[in-house]
Amino acid sequence: MPPVHPSFVEPSAPTTHSRSARMIRASSLVAVVSLGAVACGGSSETSRSATVERDSIGDTLVVRTVAGSSWGEGTGRLVPETTIGVLDGPEEFIFGNLRAIAVAPDGRIMALDGQIPALRVYDADGNFVQTIGRDGEGPGEFGQPDSGLVILSDGRIVVRDPGNARLQVFDGSGEALDTWSVIPGGFNTSNPMLRARGDTLLTPVLVDRDADVTEWEMGLQRTAPDGSIVDTLRQPDAGFEAPRIEARRESESGSSVSINGVPFSPDEQVAFHPDGFFIHGINDSYSFTLLRPGGFIRIERAVDPAPVAAGEKESAEANATRNMRGMDPNWRWNGAPIPDVKPAYAALYAAEDGRIWVMVEGRGVERDNPDFDPADPESPETVWRSRYAFDIFDPDGTFVGRVDVPEDLGRFPTPVIRGDQLWGVTRDDLGVQRIVRYRLTAPATGA
Repeated sequence: MPPVHPSFVEPSAPTTHSRSARMIRASSLVAVVSLGAVACGGSSETSRSATVERDSIGDTLVVRTVAGSSWGEGTGRLVPETTIGVLDGPEEFIFGNLRAIAVAPDGRIMALDGQIPALRVYDADGNFVQTIGRDGEGPGEFGQPDSGLVILSDGRIVVRDPGNARLQVFDGSGEALDTWSVIPGGFNTSNPMLRARGDTLLTPVLVDRDADVTEWEMGLQRTAPDGSIVDTLRQPDAGFEAPRIEARRESESGSSVSINGVPFSPDEQVAFHPDGFFIHGINDSYSFTLLRPGGFIRIERAVDPAPVAAGEKESAEANATRNMRGMDPNWRWNGAPIPDVKPAYAALYAAEDGRIWVMVEGRGVERDNPDFDPADPESPETVWRSRYAFDIFDPDGTFVGRVDVPEDLGRFPTPVIRGDQLWGVTRDDLGVQRIVRYRLTAPATGA
C-alpha cells in the first residue's frame, strides 16, 4: 500500500513529516488550537465597510473581522437561474437518489443518481444531453456509486464506484476509458471526491479499516492524473473529542454500534482547498485555519452564535432517541446535554476560485410536519427547521459578506461553487430533488 502521510502539502510534493499529536505535527497543533488565547503586537485597520485586526504569530497570520464586510451593509442573495428535476415527467428529469453533482468548464451539469445507478448529463440551460453508465460490473458500469464525481481539466470524468471497488474513468463523450484502484475498496461514503490543481484526485478512504468503528480515521487517497496512487493524506485532527451518543446491539452474528453527535454540539470541521492544503477548524468559536505550506492564515469573525430554542432542543433529543432505539430499544441518553447555543458555524466549503464559504446556522423555526402520521405515536406534529447563511471570505482572510441560503437548498450532495455561481440540490416537501444553478447577487447590485 502506498505510504500514509499525516500532513497537508501541495499534491505534487509528498510529505515526510513524522506523526505527532495523532495527525498534525506539533507546531501545526499549536497554531490550530492556541491562537485564540495569544496576544501579541498587531494592527487594526478600518475601511469604509469593515474593521479588521491582523496579528502575526510565528508562521501564522491571524485575520479577525471585528465589524462590517467588503460589501458594506446588507446581505447577498442566491438567485435561481436554472432548475432541473420534476415530480412527474420524462424519466431523465426524475431523480431518485442524487449522490453527487459536478459542473464542466463549458457549464454542462452532471448528476450521479445512485438509485438508477447512472450519470446523467445536462447542458448549461438544463436540457438533457445523455446518460452515462448503468448497473453492472463491466467497463463503464456501476455497482454502487457513492458521492465521488470529478471532472478533470482534460474533460475526463471520474466516478467512485465502491460496489466494484474502483474508480471508473470516462472520456468527455461518456466512453469508458479505464478503471483505477482504491485502497481499501468497497468503502461507501457521503464525503465528496476532490480535485486539486494539477488534476491530482483525492478520494476519501479509511486509513485503518480493521480498527473498531469508534476508532476509524479518514484519509484522502491521492491519485495522479495517470491513475497511479501517490499516497494517502490523513486529515487534520487537533485531538478534539466531540460529544457523542452511542448505542450497541449484541447478537449471535456479532456486535453492532451506532454513534452520533450530540445535537448542536461543536465538532472539528475540515475542507480541502483546491490549491492543495486543508482548512481546519473547531466550531465552538468562529475561527478556522488555512493550513497553507509556508504560512498559515487563521480567519476569525466576531459573531454571537444562534440560541437553541427550548422546543428545538426537545425535538432534537426526541429525534436522536428514536434513532438510537432503532439499534437498542431500551436505549437511554448517554451523552452530554444538548447545548443552549448552536456551533459558530456548520460547515466549511472551498470554492473553485479559492474563496472560502462558511455555512452558518441561524435560529430554528417550528413548522407543521408534512409527514405527520396521526396513527404513529412517535410521529411529531411539528418539526424544527433552521435558516442558514453563507459567510464568504477571500483567501487572504478578508470577509466579503453574508449570503442568505435558500430554505430548500441541502448540504448533500456537496454544492459546486465557482465564482458567482453555485450549483446545489434542493428537496421540497414531497421529497422531489432538483438541481438548481444560482447566481450570487451582492447587496449593492441585488435586485
